Amino acid sequence: MPGVRLQKFLAEAGLCSRRRGERWIREGRVRVNGEVVGLLGVKVDPERDRVEVDGVPVTPRARRVYLALHKPAGVVSSCRHPGKRIVLDLVPCTERIYPVGRLDKDSTGLLLLTNDGRLHLRLSHPSFDHEKEYRVTTARPISDAALRRMAEGMVLGGTRTRPAEVTRLGERDFRIVLREGRNRQIRRMVKRLGNEVVALHRTRIASIRLADLPEGAWRHLTPEEVRSLMPPGGDG
Repeated sequence: MPGVRLQKFLAEAGLCSRRRGERWIREGRVRVNGEVVGLLGVKVDPERDRVEVDGVPVTPRARRVYLALHKPAGVVSSCRHPGKRIVLDLVPCTERIYPVGRLDKDSTGLLLLTNDGRLHLRLSHPSFDHEKEYRVTTARPISDAALRRMAEGMVLGGTRTRPAEVTRLGERDFRIVLREGRNRQIRRMVKRLGNEVVALHRTRIASIRLADLPEGAWRHLTPEEVRSLMPPGGDG
């Protein structure tokens, strides 16, 4: 595999910035396979070379993993749930990953999983305004007035929900785009309006779309998709 510049390897391992890594190299504090490296430009193979700083081995960070999963109904969006099938049962990944946000057990659709804590925070925290798009089917016909109330915001648990984008798709079907992630928010709003959700399907998170990914299947996000989820200047 192609080598990685030594100072970049040190930075990606979380030990220091690249600039500080360059200083450590010049100071003779870094060894590769037992030999002191005092010049910049040296490359290492993270899988094969032994790198030390002040005699202490440097271990690469775990490989960052970014997955999209089409969650079926009946599967729990959790890393552990005794006696229940969980989303990690669907993904044969050796790294320790965890779902970004949740879909309740009865809901289906797009779920992201990662071991990147920065991305998890960015997508989970409401202050970042990432959109989540759903298709919803109700037990009974839903009125235009009810759709307007959801779009304008409703009081749940003592606080008003953020305005949402709501589009009618049929007598009992609508599309809704949220910019927050309260627990079971759509189901609670519909119940507050005197109706009931019978099917809830997430089709998009931010720029990532479920598209034609089959139910129960998963895929790696592309580098372009990962970059689209990161802040400008991020190193995702």
